[in-house]
Amino acid sequence: MNLARLAPPRPVFFQTLFTDQAARVSAVALAVLLAWDLSGLDMPVARWLGGAEAFPLRDTWLMEVVLHRYMRNLGWLLLGLLAVGSFRPRGFMRSLPRRERVQLPLAILACLAAVSLLKFWSDTSCPWDLDAFGGTLAHVSHWRPGARDGGGGHCFPAGHASTGFAFVGGYFALRRHRPRLAAWWLGAALAAGAGLGLSQQLRGAHFTSHTLWTAWICWTLGAAVDATFRCHAAFADMQGSRLR
Repeated sequence: MNLARLAPPRPVFFQTLFTDQAARVSAVALAVLLAWDLSGLDMPVARWLGGAEAFPLRDTWLMEVVLHRYMRNLGWLLLGLLAVGSFRPRGFMRSLPRRERVQLPLAILACLAAVSLLKFWSDTSCPWDLDAFGGTLAHVSHWRPGARDGGGGHCFPAGHASTGFAFVGGYFALRRHRPRLAAWWLGAALAAGAGLGLSQQLRGAHFTSHTLWTAWICWTLGAAVDATFRCHAAFADMQGSRLR
């Protein structure tokens, strides 16, 4: 009898997550992000993009319609195509095992849902609502949960940037079987998220930290989803070996 097969399973999820390079990247990025928050640079950057008479690019057609409305719809369209492709694969999806085909859209959806929930619970208002930029509210840090500024809130983290950053979750589903595509995918997702985040900062909808937190959340959650799928695969293999 093989006693190793009868041994209790180890905590595969945490072992899988915390031995991955992605976890180390997440930890370093978190340290940098906290340093940015402590630096207080959000307001100086926002003042450079706007002024006492609000943000001049707020209502322009390019910013409001193309980079906000159209890009958001494009993101949902791409997610829908990936969801369909997980069951009826086309193109590069054919080269992925079924587990990774399912993981890809689920990771993206998880990132979008997490950012949306955090925004829903947030009491932080947008820069364009603050008295420093032509509004009526005093600035209240997002590090003060429950401390309301009197505005509508729901501006932290950056929701629109997640239209791009959420696709970082797809990188983890691709990196084992399509590493070159995964690298391009990651670069495109980061560029899209940064670009969409910057467009909203130019409109006065978010501070820089809001965009950076969205990027960190999407990367970390994408790694956690990946660890969950790999954990499931490890347990499935373990059960299969015990039955043989």
